[in-house]
Amino acid sequence: MSALKWQGWLVGLVVLAGLLVFAPLTLYVWASGGDPPAPPPRPAVEDVRVTACRIDPASRRVAAAVAVSGRPEGTGAYVVTVEFREDAQPDPAQPAAQALVKVPGVAPGTTEYAEALGPVWPAATVPWCGVAAAEFAPGR
Repeated sequence: MSALKWQGWLVGLVVLAGLLVFAPLTLYVWASGGDPPAPPPRPAVEDVRVTACRIDPASRRVAAAVAVSGRPEGTGAYVVTVEFREDAQPDPAQPAAQALVKVPGVAPGTTEYAEALGPVWPAATVPWCGVAAAEFAPGR
């Protein structure tokens, strides 16, 4: 065999090896859809915090001041569940009182404030207020 014939076989084998390596890789990338999926939005609870917890002197009801920070996805409304307990650690034997607060029209980069009113609080006990849950609804 001549040298040109060997070179032709060598080029053919290199092309075949390249196809065997890169064809499955190309099919894998094509079948996976190309772009990675968008990350899930962060939980709405991370946008909400209780800034103050006090007892109203006139009515003896506990009140919690809530601050809601807007998310970058756009304007929306939050529904926040605030929990009122005597201790920061939840007691399974004694369910905590809860109140809902709706905070509409929270724009990106802004902070809106609201107040949640709880039950009449017993004398000589200090209340604990915290966020139990929060939901975000875009465009409201």
